[in-house]
Amino acid sequence: MEFTLFMLRWLHFLAGITWIGILYYFNFVQTPFFAETEATVRTGAIQKLVPRALWWFRWGAMFTFLAGISLYIAKMGEMGGAVFYSSPYGIIITVGGLLGTVMFLNVWLVIWPNQQIVIASANQVASGGQALPTAAGAGRRAGLTSRTNTVFSIPMLLYMGGAIHYQQMVGQSGSRAFYWLLVIVIIGAIECNALIGTQGPTKVPLDSVKGALWVGFLLAGILFLLTLALT
Repeated sequence: MEFTLFMLRWLHFLAGITWIGILYYFNFVQTPFFAETEATVRTGAIQKLVPRALWWFRWGAMFTFLAGISLYIAKMGEMGGAVFYSSPYGIIITVGGLLGTVMFLNVWLVIWPNQQIVIASANQVASGGQALPTAAGAGRRAGLTSRTNTVFSIPMLLYMGGAIHYQQMVGQSGSRAFYWLLVIVIIGAIECNALIGTQGPTKVPLDSVKGALWVGFLLAGILFLLTLALT
């Protein structure tokens, strides 16, 4: 059993590095490059480069999630549900796992379907046809959701590491219902910002790398302070 858990952790780390590494490549490298390059270069990259990157991206997310949820269930079974959810480890890893699960769902249910529309449109243009009328909106939706995943990744990694290395962020509060309510509302509000509409003032911070990073570190700070104060 110990060997199995070790292998799951190894797979979780390996797949997670692949997933988050490509997420950062998309947001920090590819998107700014596409904004500055010529249309023909961008179309060629969407045809040949983006599908390859998206393959590693979505399957990295899949294996990260599967290995992570397996470890989560195994640890909960080992400790017992009541002890697990009242322990510092259980609280911290659950926040990290919640963020990671939302990110995983964003990859498969939002980013990938919308990117398929963008790729199909680029292929149609390259063959002499017209761009798909839905391509611009799909690209905006995929990009905004990808930036939202970048925001979530910062506190997610903080909590994944904190579950083992800084359990002192959890106190000895007897009642944590208000804490979990706030955590879910905050994460849900940021997720809704990505899923509902593609324009508006709340979208502006995510239109730049700097803005997404600031929002990510701000979210990490808010969640960290809530964990210190309310758990």
